[in-house]
Amino acid sequence: MTTPEVAQQQPPFPVVNSGLPLTAPLEWLRRGAADLRSCGRASLFYGICFALAGGLLLLAFRHAVQLVTAVTTGFMLVGPFFAIGLYELSRRREAGEAPALAPTLAVWRRNLAAIGIYSLILIVLYLLWARASLVMFALFYQGGMPSMEGFMAQILKFDNIEFMVAYMLVGAIFAGLVFAFSAVSIPMMLDRNQDTVTAMLASFLALVRNLPMMLIWAALIVLLTAIGIATAFLGLIITMPLVGHATWHAYRALIAPAMHP
Repeated sequence: MTTPEVAQQQPPFPVVNSGLPLTAPLEWLRRGAADLRSCGRASLFYGICFALAGGLLLLAFRHAVQLVTAVTTGFMLVGPFFAIGLYELSRRREAGEAPALAPTLAVWRRNLAAIGIYSLILIVLYLLWARASLVMFALFYQGGMPSMEGFMAQILKFDNIEFMVAYMLVGAIFAGLVFAFSAVSIPMMLDRNQDTVTAMLASFLALVRNLPMMLIWAALIVLLTAIGIATAFLGLIITMPLVGHATWHAYRALIAPAMHP
């Protein structure tokens, strides 16, 4: 039985807002851009880390195109966790604190248990996606495993259309699952010391109650991530901090402020 003392320590289930306008994601991006300009080098540090990680993964798996596609598209699966420092920068700026880099590097310790569990869930999903990517190549790709140049040429010519449709469909399932449960969950765990399950459920409710608008937000995230990857990962230096900061403002808009006694 939960004692009154323990019950008081557990944050209540958050109030999830609904009826946000379809233009809300553009406002989040505008505020995210303002955070990016204000935080400057601290934000760009995380963007550079994303770009370097992408470049290193491409270099490591350049001879296995089936793995390159898995690890690059996997950015959208693990991105919510690696953007945690960007959420903290936005929180600090909002609170009038200095947007310094150093305090954000280990901010996950603030709610270690919940964020740790969630990161493990993301890792499992990432590994499942990598395996599913290999299966898609084995089942649908025609002509054997190509070189990176041959693979890109086939995509641009819309060859192997069955493979492309199957790959995008399975990838969309994984990305949609992650988006549904991570849209605001990590900012909430960071800001309110919320547990993993409650944060994920609140994120799912935010999606369901604002579905058309959230689909627009998801499309913008995919677009900005794709631009970053398509520019040899250099674009991630800007697009990932922009998405990370905007996600903090999405959390603020979708979840009502906590009521303190």
